[in-house]
Amino acid sequence: MTKPLRAALYARVSTSNKGQDVGLQLDELRLVAAQRGWIVVDAYVDAGVSGTKDRRPELDRMVEDAKAGRFDLVAVFKLDRLARSLRHLLTLSEDLTSWGVGLVSLRDAGIDTTSASGRLLLQVLGAFSEFEAAIIRERVIAGVRRAQAQGKHCGRPKVDLEIRPAVAMLQQGRGLREVASIMGVSRTTLRRRLQEAGEWPVAPMRAAD
Repeated sequence: MTKPLRAALYARVSTSNKGQDVGLQLDELRLVAAQRGWIVVDAYVDAGVSGTKDRRPELDRMVEDAKAGRFDLVAVFKLDRLARSLRHLLTLSEDLTSWGVGLVSLRDAGIDTTSASGRLLLQVLGAFSEFEAAIIRERVIAGVRRAQAQGKHCGRPKVDLEIRPAVAMLQQGRGLREVASIMGVSRTTLRRRLQEAGEWPVAPMRAAD
């Protein structure tokens, strides 16, 4: 006979009022666990914690227990209880899979990584996520190039820096790091501004005849 699966139940509500009740999630999770013959190892509940936070006390505890092999699957009421971003969901799912732990969502049809079709569905979601990220990157790059072609500065604003005092100190033999510290900028920024002004490398000041 196949051994019954050990299940961890995860539930979350962002507020403890406004009609949200974590008990409703747990009741349905326990009912399904009994119907499917799962052994409930533990229930992990984050009450009053936003799903936008990747780190949550009970979620972190559940992840550590998953690493330790305490259970075979994680069951959630809905995926948005576990993660509010696709990136976070996919990262969690990949981690659980690497530890031999499945993921089941009661209210999201087809999300069951203990089955081949469920694993395929998550892989499709991951592919769409990567595709969306690639499109966003391409749009950003195209926008930057278009702005640069129009003579617009892209990136961080230039530091307003008076070059002459820096040149004078460098000519006196002070090091670039020391001068940059005195001027309140990074060594890289100072060198770049000197290069733009045609003052780099700085020749030492010649002694008077």
